[in-house]
Formats: sequence, structure tokens, C-alpha cells
Amino acid sequence: MKFDTKSHRFGRAIASEPGFRSDWLELLKVIESVSDEEIMEEHTINTPNQKSISRAINNLLKRRLEKKGWKPESAIFNDPEYLEARWRLDFAKNNISVEVAFNHGEAIAWNLLKPVLASELNHVQKEAQTRLGVVIMASEDMKRFGGFDSAVGTFEKAARYLKPLQNQLTCPMVLIGLSAPESFEVKHVGKPKRAEFLIRQGK
Repeated sequence: MKFDTKSHRFGRAIASEPGFRSDWLELLKVIESVSDEEIMEEHTINTPNQKSISRAINNLLKRRLEKKGWKPESAIFNDPEYLEARWRLDFAKNNISVEVAFNHGEAIAWNLLKPVLASELNHVQKEAQTRLGVVIMASEDMKRFGGFDSAVGTFEKAARYLKPLQNQLTCPMVLIGLSAPESFEVKHVGKPKRAEFLIRQGK
């Protein structure tokens, strides 16, 4: 997959520093390794009733990141009162935490805040100590051509949150916006709606 990035508090510069660079490049290579053909195959075999390709992308990223040693569903806090999903990071490795955020636009602020919670010292004991947050989202084009729900928050919309939340989002961060598939687009069929692939001409 191709993607764009948006840096917050020098996130991209920090990602290039020793202690971050190896894991950062590993993450980018995993994202780049996911092909259109693999997305279609994963969707057809494992998520055929889904409206969009979001679950297929999630599955592919999860399997590949786990193989590289990224910890899935990493708890932000090492406290039994805060172990449910809302208090977990999608992935964590060393100094970097990753959120894959294909959910409702109203959750954008929370998705951006989770790496901050994992980075700051507070009264709840930490399991994950983040120094760089990464939030992976669909671009507007991915939302349109990947069959995503109209209410899904996008990379472009999240980027607009960074300036007004500058003082709240104290953790260096990089937003990653996944580009639309190049060889196909999703159309919706049936009730309830499910994804069907339309191969683009010339692809």
C-alpha cells in the first residue's frame, strides 16, 4: 500500500533517530508490503461479509507486525482496572506505539490521545511507555474507493485536529494515511451491504 504522512511535534524527525529508526522503517515496510491482490484475497477468504476492506487490511497488518515482534493489544496501563480494549494500543514495540484507526470520526481525538497517555507519567502504573505515536488511518480516497462507511474518520480530518490540540497532544506523533487501492475499487451489493470488487480498467 502507498501512503502519506503528517508529522506532529517533529514526529518524522524523531522516527529517524537511533532508537526509533529500525522499528519505524520496519513498520513502513510492512505497510508497503500489503498488495491490492492480498487485500482482495484476504477479504474474499476471511471477511466476505464486510462492507469495506478495513478488516482485511487490519488482519494483514496484524499478522505481519506480530511476526516482526510487535506486541498486539498492548495495555497502556499495568492495572487490572484498565485492561479493556479502550485502554489498549493496537501495537507497541520498544519506543513506538501504533493505532490502526478505521473507526467513527468522533473517535479521532481519542485515537490521537492514546499515544499521549502511553507517553506521559501519571498516577496509573504503565505497561507501555511510548516515546513516538503512530496513527494509521484511511485517506479520503481510501474511504471512497475502499467501501468505508461515510462516518469513518480520515487522515485528512485527523490532520486538522493537530493544530488546535497542540497543547494536549504532547507526544511526538506521525499520522499515516493509506492511499486507495490502485487496481480496484469497492462497490456495495446486497442487504446488508457487502463489498464487491470492481477492477479498474487498465489494471
